[in-house]
Amino acid sequence: MSRSSRDPEGRMPLREHLVEVRKRLVLSAIGIVLGAVVGWIVYDSVFTVLQEPLLEAAARRDALIGLNFDGVATAVDMKVKVSLFLGVLLSSPWWLYQLFAFITPGLTSVEKRYAFGFIAAAVPLFLAGIALAWYLLPRAVALLNEFVPAGTSNLIGAQMYLGFVMRLMLAFGIAFLVPVIMVALNMMGVVRASTWIAGWRWAVLVSFLFAAIMTPTPDVLTMFWVALPICALYFAAYGLSVLHDRRVDKRDAARLAL
Repeated sequence: MSRSSRDPEGRMPLREHLVEVRKRLVLSAIGIVLGAVVGWIVYDSVFTVLQEPLLEAAARRDALIGLNFDGVATAVDMKVKVSLFLGVLLSSPWWLYQLFAFITPGLTSVEKRYAFGFIAAAVPLFLAGIALAWYLLPRAVALLNEFVPAGTSNLIGAQMYLGFVMRLMLAFGIAFLVPVIMVALNMMGVVRASTWIAGWRWAVLVSFLFAAIMTPTPDVLTMFWVALPICALYFAAYGLSVLHDRRVDKRDAARLAL
């Protein structure tokens, strides 16, 4: 978008704003589709890994536990959904950049640097949450299959199992993005660091509740291993907010002194 199409304050006419939104959405969709193509190619390998927790549970209990494709088009539908999900994960740096590119025209040079920092932090944190969920998936499947009565089988609907895996991964991915959102709100002047530290007890409580609900094993140690990184990220975000508030306060004090 050329600067001549906007006023000196960086505002865009509504029509050009909508055109820019469409452009970024199309580019994001192209990135996701390309990532989905890669997901389609590696689907067999991914599906094998997805089945491993069920096969391990079946071997441990000496029972019939596995996926059930209960429809004519279920296998194709699952392949498409897994490919799209992988496409979203693989293209996350690209569609996050498109979000940044859409916001950029209205940002100052300093704010642009902050935006780059948010993207640089958001992508690895989101993927770290996904990785943690992937690590916990076998334990979740093993624990849930412990409730299957002896002498019975557990044929799980493929679509239902896929939905469970996706929800688990997205929950952890979004949880790890919370610190980035905290810093962003602070940089925008919406929330000061004092607000974050005032609610630290609630943050810790919510982190441990989230870990207790999402952790598949009943032992306390695993729950701590899940909750502690989330708490650490919360306090790291608070520390960055403190540094930002101090800079803002010094700048405002200098202006008042003039």
